[in-house]
Amino acid sequence: MTDQRTAIVTGAARGIGAAVARRLSEDGFAVAVLDLDEAACRPVVDAIEGAGGKALAVGVDVADEAGVEAAVTRVAEELGAPTVLVNNAGITRDNLLFKMTVDDWDAVMNVHLRGAFLMSRASQKHMIDAKWGRIVNLSSTSALGNRGQANYAAAKAGMQGFTKTLAIELGKFGVTANAIAPGFIETEMTAATAARVGVPFEDFKAAAAKEIPVARTGKPEDIAAMVSFFAREEASFVSGQVVYVAGGPRA
Repeated sequence: MTDQRTAIVTGAARGIGAAVARRLSEDGFAVAVLDLDEAACRPVVDAIEGAGGKALAVGVDVADEAGVEAAVTRVAEELGAPTVLVNNAGITRDNLLFKMTVDDWDAVMNVHLRGAFLMSRASQKHMIDAKWGRIVNLSSTSALGNRGQANYAAAKAGMQGFTKTLAIELGKFGVTANAIAPGFIETEMTAATAARVGVPFEDFKAAAAKEIPVARTGKPEDIAAMVSFFAREEASFVSGQVVYVAGGPRA
């Protein structure tokens, strides 16, 4: 159909981003799969196209201003003007404060905050032109504070303030902005954390599940379902919200 809407998902080569890209395609969106390495995006694009969807792989460093502008322009030209943006790209550089380097701090701030800012700024004009848009930013339960994550916690808390401000500024143009704060989600990132602390991933997940009221850890699809809701027509009166998808009450 010619009026198919286009969504951009950053950090979409794996984990939460890949699940979000697949879900938005199932919901009828053409999906731009963005990640640092374009080749790494191909399996997700192939899966979407194999299921009858429309997708595009784009390699970009979300912290690079010129790169972001070029990527969004390419998406608009090859897939359609993007009116849904999911700022999911993220990295961790965990360490206790006294051991954390300036590079550890800057790297995390650049990908999460600068990246979300640049992607949102580049995409908003397409949403305003369409008088319709959805921005979904990935925060984290770490925004509430987490030992060894001064950089990540600050970035994820920053995502919440950024989201609320976008909601205020863009609302009159038919654009909503919301944030999702995942709890423990089974991804390569959490598997890497388990490996770093020397615990088998299954044991790591089991220990986490004991602390979660619904008695299980989350899956990328749990986050994708929340993105799907925010991107819907019916969600137009929900904006500036932070939803903790963590298996229990947080905030």
